[in-house]
Amino acid sequence: MPETARAAILGRLHAAAGSGSALPALGKILPGPLSSKGWSPAERLTRLRRAMEAVKTEFLEATEEGWPEAVHDFLVSEGAKKVAYGPATEAGRALAAAFPPGTLPELVPYDRPVEELKGALFTDIDAGFTAVRSAIAETGSLVLWPSPEEPRLLSLVPPLHVALLSSATIRETFLETIREEGWARRMPANALLISGPSKTADIEQTLAYGVHGPKRLVVVLV
Repeated sequence: MPETARAAILGRLHAAAGSGSALPALGKILPGPLSSKGWSPAERLTRLRRAMEAVKTEFLEATEEGWPEAVHDFLVSEGAKKVAYGPATEAGRALAAAFPPGTLPELVPYDRPVEELKGALFTDIDAGFTAVRSAIAETGSLVLWPSPEEPRLLSLVPPLHVALLSSATIRETFLETIREEGWARRMPANALLISGPSKTADIEQTLAYGVHGPKRLVVVLV
């Protein structure tokens, strides 16, 4: 850029800022993201459901005491035969207590290396069950923190993903989520943001669901 053109541009910026000695602060030109919207808990839930249902997410409402039975009854109604879950998690233990032994669906614990479970996980499992760390109302997203006790393949491989969400953990924005949950201090190797069943689009922008992952996402809302 010629020096005269550069000087002219900088001169206009100085004048717009009302000062001939310094450029305006970046924050005055580009406002920062809002961490709070001032939404009530009810509005957070409404916005979350609206955004997620728009991309084919399904919701199943349940009580704090009755959600394991609600999940069991739902999976029975869907004809699921094998359900993978994390037996070492609090939610996993509560789920197992609601599944009578020797009946369908059968709970398959994810308690071995993936090399030992890969065959069953990709061919025999009808559904994967996980807990959800929180949700983001603004974007309509679930936040999952995979762990050795609840690996990410539970939510990414089975054709049906059943996700347990407490309404008390619905945040307004992604920035609020990062701040309130202390992501800067402690974060897993990866975090998953999930809004609906897997989807992809071809070159003609035709959207298809369930091509490279779960065909259905069912959120159990407590």
